Amino acid sequence: MPELVFFSGTMDCGKSTLALQIEHNRSARGLQGMIFTRDDRAGEGKLSSRLGLVTDAVEVADDQDLYGYLVDHLSQGGRADYVIADEAQFLAPAQIDQLARVVDDLGLDVYAFGITTDFRSKLFPGSQRLVELADRVEVLQVEALCWCGARATHNARTIGGEMVVEGAQVVVGDVNQSEDIGYEVLCRRHHRRRMTAATARAGALSPDVLPVASA
Repeated sequence: MPELVFFSGTMDCGKSTLALQIEHNRSARGLQGMIFTRDDRAGEGKLSSRLGLVTDAVEVADDQDLYGYLVDHLSQGGRADYVIADEAQFLAPAQIDQLARVVDDLGLDVYAFGITTDFRSKLFPGSQRLVELADRVEVLQVEALCWCGARATHNARTIGGEMVVEGAQVVVGDVNQSEDIGYEVLCRRHHRRRMTAATARAGALSPDVLPVASA
């Protein structure tokens, strides 16, 4: 039976790499997929991995009907044996409903990839709808690590290395970004303390504030 599967995890845990692997495995068997993406780091109409792999994709617009797009594609003689939706957290809940309809009415497997919560630890609307509708939710087993070495469970937005908890939910960036706005994965403890790798280093370099008694 066709399924809607949601592969979730923090940033930097290999979601897009797995999406590209699924595409490779199925195309190697003669199958053709429809790939949707939204706001990929590589630019419009791209599905990319931090490992350097990249492929073309359909850039999803705000009000685009994904079910209607596939029906038009198939009606015009196109082929689609399965669907991959990367950066699915950026999709609207209605678009997730449309992906579910692709599974139920067109009989196609849909593999959606995305992070569950934003930099404030709040659910993305698209991810919330996927959790509600998916036949399966798979948490990726490649664990991203906090700077302290613990398993990273939270996504943090940084400005100049300092963690922020206010602002627009979607601002495209990268965990490797060196400019002002970037992202970092943290364990819950350091997300609660707003302690990024940069602030931790700064704290370690700070002079002692307690008096040291002479011998």
